[in-house]
Amino acid sequence: MRARVSVLLVLVCLATALIAAQQRSLLVVKVTDTSGSAIPGASITVSGTEQRTCTADVNGECRLPGLAAGRYSMTTELAGFETLVQTFVILAGQDLRVAAVLRLGALTETITVTSSSLMVDGGYLRRDSRNTESYDDVGENPFRLVSATPLSTFSVDVDTASYSNMRRFLNDGELPPDASIRIEELINYFRYSYPQPKADQPFSITTELSECPWNPKHRLALIGLQGRELAAQSLPARNLVFLIDVSGSMMAPDKLPLVQHGLRMLANTLTKDDRVSIVVYAGASGLVLPPTSGDRREEIATAIEGLEAGGSTNGAEGIRLAYQAARESFIKEGVNRVVLATDGDFNVGVTDADELVRIIERERETGVSLSVLGVGTGNLKDSTMEKLADHGNGNYSYLDSPLEAHRVLVKEAGATLITIAKDVKIQAEFNPQSVSAYRLIGYENRMLADEDFNDDRKDAGEIGAGHSVTALYEIVPAGETLARHGVDARKYTQSPAPVPPRMATPRYQGELMTVKLRYKAPEGGKSKPLSVVVRDRMQPMTANLGFASAVAEAGMLLRHSIRAPGASLDAAMERARQFRGDDRDGYRAEFIRLMEIASSMQNSR
Repeated sequence: MRARVSVLLVLVCLATALIAAQQRSLLVVKVTDTSGSAIPGASITVSGTEQRTCTADVNGECRLPGLAAGRYSMTTELAGFETLVQTFVILAGQDLRVAAVLRLGALTETITVTSSSLMVDGGYLRRDSRNTESYDDVGENPFRLVSATPLSTFSVDVDTASYSNMRRFLNDGELPPDASIRIEELINYFRYSYPQPKADQPFSITTELSECPWNPKHRLALIGLQGRELAAQSLPARNLVFLIDVSGSMMAPDKLPLVQHGLRMLANTLTKDDRVSIVVYAGASGLVLPPTSGDRREEIATAIEGLEAGGSTNGAEGIRLAYQAARESFIKEGVNRVVLATDGDFNVGVTDADELVRIIERERETGVSLSVLGVGTGNLKDSTMEKLADHGNGNYSYLDSPLEAHRVLVKEAGATLITIAKDVKIQAEFNPQSVSAYRLIGYENRMLADEDFNDDRKDAGEIGAGHSVTALYEIVPAGETLARHGVDARKYTQSPAPVPPRMATPRYQGELMTVKLRYKAPEGGKSKPLSVVVRDRMQPMTANLGFASAVAEAGMLLRHSIRAPGASLDAAMERARQFRGDDRDGYRAEFIRLMEIASSMQNSR
């Protein structure tokens, strides 16, 4: 009898345990920022009936299975963001999904302030210093007659440094220098609603044609490229070498501390398949962190926290050492990239920008790319940093705030770090039956010779995963006379008469231009062609062309262009409001606010 009771007790216990196990619940936490973008690397601690911890994966998700019923408190933490505390109840046997939305932390929480010259304004860094900044004045593209120059050839540009640098000036209460405004970088700071590419292409091509807002007699043509988005599970492994300028000029809180903040956020997104190294340079260079697995976050964080500024700047030595580290940890079919963070003030060793470019050009042949993060104010060497990134098959971003560091290094890390097409060139051929003259807005330092288009030896720009690239042409239609101020009438030859559209021959009638592209696969050496025909049919502006034209018009006014006498900041702002479209991240609303600042400063002069 006792034996039977014992067996029954055992069975009851097993049944109770089984029921309890079946009543356990799965908790799924999704961590995002306020725009809805996933935030990997956040630390999540759940306390209550029991305590559990986990780290958000590359999709921003954390899964905690087998939780007992009860009331819980959850703390979500990540460097650079405000700590979030939430409470919830888990019911027996019912799974639960919880959204954790993190907000960027205040500057006092994310950056150690060591100088009284730092001021906080709207989440940006403001500072006072003597100004020795340098920019290349590339001028602006002129109108070109189709009868003389029917081809327009240029390299794509996905840099965004000019926009965030402009924002820094305006938030500091200053109008930016004319030479600092590169209109294509202002336009390409924003994402547009272009379709995803077909299965066999790395990017899609979109074209639009409408009336030119600042000159109704002219037309405005848009060429938009949209790079393929990569799913999180498809992201290649990354071999990243952080090359950090720790010279004396980097002591300011808007320089090295801001870089450290950005690198901590990026490091929190790395996985065990990634590799990261840290090289520093000042008067001498050194390897602070040897190649380390991305999931060893404490070691990486310790190395980042230990960086200190001091000494002169021998950039060339650091560049060579960083590329050497990247080669030694090279990941075949992965992302191999040096990320240089500096104010660009090289003053020891090789200091000539052209010689530094030659070093970069030699190193890029190894398959290692270079991205540049510009920081600071007062001595920013914008011209040098842009050249290094352009010739290193990379991109150039300027970090003016913790928010921009998060955008570049976390939110848009795919576009910033993962190349899906390289040496991307565009060549537009204009039909003289439809076009009298044209000008490319921006891209002045990306212009190529016509014969460079088919020359695979000629370097051009790269497109990253999810990147969009937008170019605008202002077009003088056939039958319209181009006013060429300052040009005398010809003595020996007559200026070509415009061709009225009604006299056009049937062949190619109705075509405005043909847009041709060439690109290489990330590991390829031979380019592939694409082409589309743009019809000579004007349409009402879409949100893409409407907003891009507003940014272009504002950019022309900021750099005091002589090409658009009918341009107006008020008109640009009104069009930006009209075509603001989907603005979940608030960047377009911020652009309008910045232009209001610029307008008030121009009116007060």
